[in-house]
Amino acid sequence: MVSIDVWNASVDFPIFDAKTRSLKKQVLGKVGGKIGTETRVPIVEALHDITLSLREGDRVALVGHNGAGKSTLLRLLAGIYEPTRGAAKINGKIAPVFDLAVGMDQEISGLENIMIRGLFLGMPRKEMEKRVDDIAEFSELGDYLQMPLRTYSTGMRVRLALGIVTSIDPEILILDEGIGAVDAAFMAKARERLVDLVKRSGMLVFASHSDDLLFELCNTAIWMDEGHMKMQGTLREVLTAYKGRDPFEHMSAETLKRIGESV
Repeated sequence: MVSIDVWNASVDFPIFDAKTRSLKKQVLGKVGGKIGTETRVPIVEALHDITLSLREGDRVALVGHNGAGKSTLLRLLAGIYEPTRGAAKINGKIAPVFDLAVGMDQEISGLENIMIRGLFLGMPRKEMEKRVDDIAEFSELGDYLQMPLRTYSTGMRVRLALGIVTSIDPEILILDEGIGAVDAAFMAKARERLVDLVKRSGMLVFASHSDDLLFELCNTAIWMDEGHMKMQGTLREVLTAYKGRDPFEHMSAETLKRIGESV
C-alpha cells in the first residue's frame, strides 16, 4: 500500500561562514576544546513540526510564497532529506521531478537521454525502450533525437524532458513547480499527458503557483508558511484562505469547464 507518514518532523540547515566553512572543522573545533576555535553555527529551520499522513489516491497541492518551505517539504516526502527531528516513513516507489533537466547529459543524443532519464526516474530499461517512439512523436524533435543535447534550444530540451517525465508510471509522484514553467502553447499540448500521468500515479504531491493546473491535478492542499503547515484542507478552501479570495472568481469559462468535477 502506497503511503507517506510524517510525525513532528523538522529539517534544519547549518549555515557556515568563512570561519566555519565545513562540518568537519566545526566538529573538530569542539573536540575537548583543544582544536580550533569553538564557534556557534547559525541554524535555519526550513521545516518545523510537520505532521501529515498521505495515502494512495491522494492528490495534494502545496501552496505558499517563495521560501515558505514547499520545496524542502517535497524533498522530505521524497526521502531526499531526513528529518533533523521527528520521523518520516515512505512506502512506495517514488518519482521525484524537481527539475526537468536533472539526469540529462549534454554530450549524448536525445534518444540516449530518454533511456538515462527514464532509469533515473525508476523505470525499467525494457519499459523505456517500449516508450521511445511515443516520446519521440510527442516531442516533435525528429532527426534532432540523434544529435547531442548540447545542440538543442531551451524549448527543445523542455519538449524532450516533458515527454520523458509524462511517460513514466510512478507509485508516488512528487512534482515541483518548475514543471509548469514551459511555453504556454506546448503546455497546452502537454496538459493531457500530464493529467494522464497523475491518473496513473498512486499518489501526487505538487507544488505550483498555477491555480488552473492545481485544480486540474489536485483535490486537497497544504498551505506552507515559514516552514510551518499553516492550513490543510480542500484545495478551494486552502487557496481561498491563502489568497484572500475565491480562486474561481478569476478563472475563464473555458478553464472552469475543463477542471469540471475535479473541484
